[in-house]
Amino acid sequence: MNEERSAHQGQITVVVVDDHEVVRRGVADMLDAEEDITVIGQASSVSEALARIPALQPTLAVLDVRLPDGNGIELCRELRSRVPGLNCLMLTSYTDEQAMMDAILAGAGGYVIKDIKGMELVSAVRAVGSGRSLLDTRAAAALMDRLRANVSKPGPLTGLTEQEHRLLELIGEG
Repeated sequence: MNEERSAHQGQITVVVVDDHEVVRRGVADMLDAEEDITVIGQASSVSEALARIPALQPTLAVLDVRLPDGNGIELCRELRSRVPGLNCLMLTSYTDEQAMMDAILAGAGGYVIKDIKGMELVSAVRAVGSGRSLLDTRAAAALMDRLRANVSKPGPLTGLTEQEHRLLELIGEG
């Protein structure tokens, strides 16, 4: 744990990455209103996030899945390699099962849909910021339905081991 992170014991420091300014600012303002959460930065693109987040050393990055110069899933993977201990929460408009699976494999600790209620987002930030895993219930249900339907059909999830399938089931159950 680095000095900046340990200086805020119990405090979750966050950087919000979303290409829509209204969403980015709204999420940042909502999170900043919480005593135990401090938004220390914002970015609107992959390149901006890659420049800022390693320097800021937050405990959590809230990442949009779709960004103008790349995607939040690859950004999560790259940031986790550059910033050890960084937790990532994916925030998206879509219940895309493949994107959720890719996000989990990239190291994201959580995946939520943007129409989430404010207090649910705050709870998700607290959970993922403290190292726990969380999936939006609708997205998890869609993924579980797909996993069950594709048991005998070849597809992108059929290459998963039995343990990886079980891990996804456990994450989906919370």
